[in-house]
Amino acid sequence: MTDRVILVVGGSSGIGLELVKDLVAGGDRVILTSRDQQKAEAVAAELGPLAEGIAVDCSEPERIAGDLAGVGRLDGLVVSAIERDANTIREYDIAKARRLITLKLIGYTETVHTLLDRLEPSVDTGIVLFGGRAKDAPYPGSTTVSTINGGVDGLMNTLAHELAPIRVNSLHPGIIGDSPFWAAKPEGVLSGYQSRTPGGELATMADIVDATKFLLFNRGVSAHSLNVDRGWRIT
Repeated sequence: MTDRVILVVGGSSGIGLELVKDLVAGGDRVILTSRDQQKAEAVAAELGPLAEGIAVDCSEPERIAGDLAGVGRLDGLVVSAIERDANTIREYDIAKARRLITLKLIGYTETVHTLLDRLEPSVDTGIVLFGGRAKDAPYPGSTTVSTINGGVDGLMNTLAHELAPIRVNSLHPGIIGDSPFWAAKPEGVLSGYQSRTPGGELATMADIVDATKFLLFNRGVSAHSLNVDRGWRIT
């Protein structure tokens, strides 16, 4: 068991949950969040005494301070909460765009702001913000997603300046073949992406977990934007 306490926003499912499982297995105490309190508590209960679950909704930033009021000292913060969105310019949905922009840019920022008095002011403390490869690998309907994921890097840079010696980094997953979102795709969808990836294999959730821990714990890394896609874009 370590003496570290890590908060993972969006840690009740998908990649966030895989990260929480790994951290708990390594002896860290982890606070995981879901939008739903019952789900957060149920997931934490399955993981054992080193896990705690609370409800946080980054799309409602005015509530974040209250949601996080019970959180104490932290040695690390991972903000991985996401929503999937397809929003084309020809059929632009302002409400959907506003919600996603609020969640990822304002919600992420308010989460860090709220926790500043509990994050240890040390180079050992890391913050990891999740973006995505849509920032520079756009697709039809990715206007909002591409914009906000580019914005995550801007947020990372300014926070790395303002919060030093705390380190701030961003992580941008590509197509993660075994994630719940991609694994549920119809047969044949992933094969086209695999054929464009050097080595013929897509990145995995384990790859993202390892990359997150590197950014979170490596004392020499700050203001770094890391793509994890096994080189998909070079082919």
